[in-house]
Amino acid sequence: MNRRTVLGIFGAATLLPGAVLAQRPAVPAVGFLSLLPEATLREQLNSFGEGLAELGQVVGRTLTMEYRWADGDSSRLAGLATELIRLQPALIVAAGGNVAAAAAKAATSTIPIVFTAVRDPVQDRLVASLNRPGGNITGVSILAEELDAKRLDLLHELAPSAGPIGVLINANNPTAEVQRGALQAAARAIGRSLVIRLPGTPEEIDLAFEAFSAAGATGVIAVSDPWFTSQRWRIVEQATKHRLPGIYQWRQFVEAGGLASYGPSFNEAYRLAGNLSGRVLRGESPATIPVLRPTRFEFVINLKAARTLGLTVPPLVLARADEVIE
Repeated sequence: MNRRTVLGIFGAATLLPGAVLAQRPAVPAVGFLSLLPEATLREQLNSFGEGLAELGQVVGRTLTMEYRWADGDSSRLAGLATELIRLQPALIVAAGGNVAAAAAKAATSTIPIVFTAVRDPVQDRLVASLNRPGGNITGVSILAEELDAKRLDLLHELAPSAGPIGVLINANNPTAEVQRGALQAAARAIGRSLVIRLPGTPEEIDLAFEAFSAAGATGVIAVSDPWFTSQRWRIVEQATKHRLPGIYQWRQFVEAGGLASYGPSFNEAYRLAGNLSGRVLRGESPATIPVLRPTRFEFVINLKAARTLGLTVPPLVLARADEVIE
């Protein structure tokens, strides 16, 4: 073997690893579009990662994530969705209810989309049906209006009174009137009147509580809405200030000092969204992946908040709680 042959073999050998690396396919990117700020979803992002891992997907190993946070400002979602589309991700995850899902769907009809917690994806025209969504989108539904009515019943039991109940509905939510109608029907069924306010800014939340107090409200309910989740500290602070027993959609409100919450497990909703994302990444079409619904529901009561409000929780109600925070 002459010197030229040896050098040729050596040169090929030294080039081979680089050539192999160049041929390795890049890991897919997943875009994450959120109406909510990052700080609100840290725990849920862990659950989303767990759901991915159950399908063999690991962030940083088999996929990368590109995050876009609207920080509670729905007007930013369209622009952020367009930013993600330019990156040509393998999948877009839409977090923050129907408005984030709608923004993602409006931005692309080809890139798969998984939403994390939408009130009614059929009524919101995101999917054709729950069993066969069609198109490029599927996700997790949370039964919003049905649960708002259930929360009203629970508040009536937690704080029995003939007085009106204050209701917070996000003015910027396209389904605000649907939520209003559902709660009015539920209130008539239990013989209670409502004082409804539709804040669209944090300052308007404060004004809503002033209106509740002026009307003699004896309790408050914040309807299912991702923006209210991002404003939970302000809402709970106002409820405490005005001595209004409140019930909310997620346990995060109770952890922030609220009286009670009833709803599906927020963490489970994100774990299920992680499962769906894993299925899409392994090649399944969103068109044929059924929309999922959480199966775990949590009724959480904060007894410290009850004491602060001067409220004695009825023993029968306390016995039905899944968790009691002392």
